[in-house]
Amino acid sequence: MSGTLELPSDELALLDYLAYGMIGVSIPTFLLLMFVTTALYGRNSTQFIVPGFLPARVAWLVQELPAFGVPCLLLLATSADRLAYLPNRVLLAMYMVHYFNRSLIFPMLIRGGKPTPLVPFLLALMFCVYNGYLQARYLSQYAQYPDGWLMDPRFIVGILMFAAGMAINIHSDHVLRSLRKPGETGYKIPQGGMFTYVSGANFFGEILEWAGFAMACWSLQAVAFATFTALNIGPRAFTHHRWYLQKFDNYPKNRAAIIPFLL
Repeated sequence: MSGTLELPSDELALLDYLAYGMIGVSIPTFLLLMFVTTALYGRNSTQFIVPGFLPARVAWLVQELPAFGVPCLLLLATSADRLAYLPNRVLLAMYMVHYFNRSLIFPMLIRGGKPTPLVPFLLALMFCVYNGYLQARYLSQYAQYPDGWLMDPRFIVGILMFAAGMAINIHSDHVLRSLRKPGETGYKIPQGGMFTYVSGANFFGEILEWAGFAMACWSLQAVAFATFTALNIGPRAFTHHRWYLQKFDNYPKNRAAIIPFLL
């Protein structure tokens, strides 16, 4: 194809290996965050001595932008034969809509926020480059779906899960941003929406979102992303839940950490 970068013919095998690698890394990541340390963000970041901090808004913008920018560059620089098919366009659009919000809109809405340590910033940046390539390249060049995939129950259930998860995630972020009025300091108990049922409502929404994406894509690459998401941010929900219980005597005792009525 004229004007495009030619990639190796075994790239699909590479994408499979990258997906297996993501799943493999997610397991020690979960164990480390759950039982050894806690996530190095927000109220937990001061528990660790790490070299350097970045302003929260700058960190979010820079670390998340590759998840949106890498797919854009791939579409400009490489062939994208499978985007001739509607399911591939819809699925890639789902991914891109999330990261357009996450990388370009969400950071602009941050009110203050604790500085982000350099180490988790760099890890998040590397993951977004890695995953941006993995998801976009697979959907644009290799994923094949049967006729009528948009009416398949897996796609329908998946896209409903994705939409519900994204709505929960966005609303929960809004609730957290609105806890403090201008000039106020300190922490408050989030109320409303999914916070009625879980302490990590924003994390629950994102896990649901990418589980739905995996269902709709029905691919190893999307399953790897959903798995890593759940095992990476799930421990953060448990950490926040324990912190709330210790901080507030009146914290709702029937509120779960991440899965309503269960965990």
